[in-house]
Amino acid sequence: MAWCQEGQQRSHFSQKKNIRDRLIFCRKYSEWTDEDWGKVIFSDEAPFRLFGASGKRLVRRRKGERYHQSCVMPTVKHPDTIHVWGCFSSKGVGSLTILPKNTAMNKEWYQNTLQQQLLPTTQQQFGEEQCIFQHDGAPCHKAKVITKWLGDQNVEILGPWPGNSPDLNPIENLWSLLKRRVDKQKPTNSDKLQEVIMKEWVAISQDLAQKLIESMPSRIAEVLKKKGQHCKY
Repeated sequence: MAWCQEGQQRSHFSQKKNIRDRLIFCRKYSEWTDEDWGKVIFSDEAPFRLFGASGKRLVRRRKGERYHQSCVMPTVKHPDTIHVWGCFSSKGVGSLTILPKNTAMNKEWYQNTLQQQLLPTTQQQFGEEQCIFQHDGAPCHKAKVITKWLGDQNVEILGPWPGNSPDLNPIENLWSLLKRRVDKQKPTNSDKLQEVIMKEWVAISQDLAQKLIESMPSRIAEVLKKKGQHCKY
């Protein structure tokens, strides 16, 4: 019983800290305009699974056919999973890179990704204009070597970014859209899955990207209104 109470106390403390961090972040950026957010590049990693991102299919059947073979979808217990890193801004989607198999998401991989993917995107989209980079608090993101590298590259960081805040990162909406589009293509193997992911990523319109960025003031206001709780985004 004592262990259970201690665990509940830790969970409660973690939730309170998360709410506090979210409020700190939102208050800091509450006065930002669409123009301000237009200077931010949002980034994230995401997994894509073979045979459907959601694992669900709509099957039409008549009464009494619930378990008929023609109405049962085959499943795969351990589908191949592809991990990607991507970024975008109000100017459109940026680089998307696929993590090679058997490669760990560590600080070495992340620095290489920033070097080869982020810097070309910032140059292409912003040129010599200063932009701001967003990433979350994943361990490889916060490694000292990464912080130093970003400083050496004169990359300004948006933050401090609050943990457990997907509703504040509009790239999460892009991942959801991308997974639905990829799922519709029904790729049958890992190579085809990678091909479809890249194809659908570059097909995302600049107009959609801009609308998502322009939703940031509303996201900030909603979190403040809910006193740090998560919002609909």
